[in-house]
Amino acid sequence: MTSSWLFRAGVVAMLIGMPGLAAQELPRVHVIATGGTIASRPGADQLTGQALVEAVPELAEVAQIEVEEFSRVGSSSITPDHWLRLSQRIAELFSTEPDLAGIVVTHGTDTMEETAYFLHLTVKDRRPVVVTGSMRSATAVSADGPANFLAAVRVAADPASVERGGLVVLNDEIHSARDVRKTDNNRLDTFVSSEWGALGIVDLDGVHFRRRIVTRHGGSALPSIAGVESLPNVPIVADFAGNDASVLKSWADAGVPGVVVQAFGGGRASPAMRRAIAEIASSGVPVVLASRVPEGRVMGSAAQIAAGVVAAGDLPPHKARVLLMLMLLRTRDAREIQAAFDTH
Repeated sequence: MTSSWLFRAGVVAMLIGMPGLAAQELPRVHVIATGGTIASRPGADQLTGQALVEAVPELAEVAQIEVEEFSRVGSSSITPDHWLRLSQRIAELFSTEPDLAGIVVTHGTDTMEETAYFLHLTVKDRRPVVVTGSMRSATAVSADGPANFLAAVRVAADPASVERGGLVVLNDEIHSARDVRKTDNNRLDTFVSSEWGALGIVDLDGVHFRRRIVTRHGGSALPSIAGVESLPNVPIVADFAGNDASVLKSWADAGVPGVVVQAFGGGRASPAMRRAIAEIASSGVPVVLASRVPEGRVMGSAAQIAAGVVAAGDLPPHKARVLLMLMLLRTRDAREIQAAFDTH
């Protein structure tokens, strides 16, 4: 199902050009290729993970690279099943390879935020998992994929990257998987942690961190996904002016175990949606209120939590969905789910 490819020590030493420096002195970084724009070529098949590595010979100066083909799909085709298999594979690598410095996942940008946040929450090893991709295809003029790939490997190989949770590296910036958002459909600087800021940068002279996140990640507070074969089905329902709440009600009637509502600023909702939310939550189905506004927290009251409504805090709807899906593996209790949102 997977294939691996390893730079040979002699090739690494030759490319480094430093007499006496053996390949085994470089940190080991495992690359998991999933596809996406970074591997895309208009009118042709996507590049393999091995081809991505071979296109950036400078990688040999940074780390011993092993590459594994996980999938070759655009990230709009990534599903929660991919998240599970990817996280479980990463756990396997870390458990069996104690000398591995870190892991880089190449990924499309459409759903990069969700995949990275899922890994941030589920990978329990202290070593870094770095997700990267590109906005331009592999054959585009000034393709950004090679530079992003190199920067991601540098971050994964750097000891300063440990215990920081899932990381997203593009455009020479290091972001927490929790905070980062895709903000532009076309620009190279699309990934931004606008409210809290990037964690650091990748410069010519090295990797430089300037802050840590204080929210929790990858710990025992969240359910383990070891042996889990599928995640709960959690929809996102958007509110809008004049909404009759029929879509939200239809999901509840379909028996979903939980739902995320993309509400207005601060988690406010239209009248019909407010009534439907209260009814669904009182039936024992957790309803998470997130906001369509890019910044600022959604704050819940004790009465709302008691009624089964959970406040997403500063998580956007698509990331709130990820956390809710994980928590539903353990509980439907709104208080316990709220505690996870307050700390993760």
